[in-house]
Amino acid sequence: MGRIRIKMTYTIVLAHILGLFVVVYGDVGLVSPSKLEMFVDEIPDMPRIKGYDVVHGVPLSKTLKVSMFQKLWKFHKDLPPTKVFAYGETKHTATVPGPTIEAMHGVSTYVTWKNHLPSQHILPVDDTIPTAIPRKHKGIPTVVHLHGGIDEPQSDGNSHSWFTSGFKEVGPMWSKKTYHYHNKQQPGNLYYHDHAMGLTRVNILAGLFGAYIIRDNKVEAPLGLPSGDEFDRTLIVVDRGFRTNGSIYMDTKGNNPSVHPVWQPEYFGDVIIVNGKAWPYMNVRRRKYRFRIINSSNARFFKFFFGNGLRFIHVASDSVYNEESVMVKEILMGPSEISDVVVDFSKSKTNSAILHNGAAYPFPGGDPVNENNSKVMKFIISGKREYDSSRVPKKLLKYPAPKLSEVSKTRYIAMYEYASAIDEPLHLYINALSYDDPVTEKPKVGTTEIWNVINLTEDNHPLHIHLGLFKVLDQTNITNIDEFRDCMNKLNNAQKCNIEKYATGNKLSVEPYEKGWKNVYKMQPGVLTRIIVKFAYIHTNASYPFDATAEPGYVYHCHILDHEDNVMMRPLKLVK
Repeated sequence: MGRIRIKMTYTIVLAHILGLFVVVYGDVGLVSPSKLEMFVDEIPDMPRIKGYDVVHGVPLSKTLKVSMFQKLWKFHKDLPPTKVFAYGETKHTATVPGPTIEAMHGVSTYVTWKNHLPSQHILPVDDTIPTAIPRKHKGIPTVVHLHGGIDEPQSDGNSHSWFTSGFKEVGPMWSKKTYHYHNKQQPGNLYYHDHAMGLTRVNILAGLFGAYIIRDNKVEAPLGLPSGDEFDRTLIVVDRGFRTNGSIYMDTKGNNPSVHPVWQPEYFGDVIIVNGKAWPYMNVRRRKYRFRIINSSNARFFKFFFGNGLRFIHVASDSVYNEESVMVKEILMGPSEISDVVVDFSKSKTNSAILHNGAAYPFPGGDPVNENNSKVMKFIISGKREYDSSRVPKKLLKYPAPKLSEVSKTRYIAMYEYASAIDEPLHLYINALSYDDPVTEKPKVGTTEIWNVINLTEDNHPLHIHLGLFKVLDQTNITNIDEFRDCMNKLNNAQKCNIEKYATGNKLSVEPYEKGWKNVYKMQPGVLTRIIVKFAYIHTNASYPFDATAEPGYVYHCHILDHEDNVMMRPLKLVK
């Protein structure tokens, strides 16, 4: 699918509507990104909500009520207000991204997620793919997944646990209104987002995503990293396209319109948005800042680097700290990956620094970046170098290493793409099975497994496993990939197709900043990637304080949202 992308053939028409240069696609007026001035809107810091109370100095569990609203949002000073779906405690305070929920390690947070969305979606929906459809065809199904959370299945946001406004209709796996987040896992970065069946891509595209942080002062404070609201910032990056009326642009015609009228294999927009603002700027001082970067795009990969040569000090991947900090020039992030970095602006020889993107789209074999999507945001660096008590130690947090001797099961996970007679993608499967086919992955609670992930497609697929954390052991190019793929298409069995015979190509290195525990990893095309997966807490090796074997279980999937929806996702059922 690397050869497939949303192609927009257009005629350029000189017109000024609301002061904007307009591109006309057929009869639909779209904003030309090149005519939106960059770096004119200051980046907001999203509202912060404490997921706990403190009474007489003792932290206690807290119940939050976070709702979904339709409202107008201003992405750029020269764009008309955009109709979005937003998370917030009230409609007035709802934002895109949603508020950052700050939890405390060991103290439970309860969240009642409430749907106040209208009956009709603001984006085109394609129900020819497996989709959550209310029986009365009224209301927008939503369900919230806490990405990176280690919690009970009933609170994991199963795609069939959806609900509409006022819980008037619920999905077949729905069981409760209030989710229980235990926060007993290691400290780190998570994020919440919609996960409704067949609607994940459009609900997130509409604005349903936000950050969630688990803090553990006892183990984090001694590290001395930049802290406090000013110097510890979350940056959520997405890409979007816009019509001249400000609405979010999504193509209404699929690449196989006779089969899927709307579904496209990947969504890309040329307007890069950080914390709800297009190409924002941020005023910083000449000192160290911590940035928790989340890629919440549908399909776009980002290769971040600074135009003036500044470096990143990488301290954590996804929801887990690195064992050691790593100095890097650039960071490659797939959809839904999280990179936690420190940037020392006192090292800058210039008064500003532009954060760039260099990732092709689709990744890795697509188009090179252009003038618009190659820039992300601008940092304006003021003043002289100042006293800065923060630091970045070489040694961070060390967790017990997984042992091959503990491995109880080895699995083969194959990624497939299916095309139509006109050689356009129809859908994607894992292990040649759809999401609702019987469960085949049933790990035992507390065990460790090896998964051999075989990517038979031309795309890089970020694989996300709910509940489990994993480390990458190695990556090997598959030789004679066409021959091996033909066998897999017939037998769907890596061992019968003699994977050992084909997994003999070059070994690919794992980036130093990605050698720790992860919950998303980029599975390269034509490569066998071995990961070791743990279904227990990595910091204590203890089992879970909840019944992980309960219904509706968990899932694992490609985190390109357009792939996940159609239907590169499989159930994961833990057993005792």
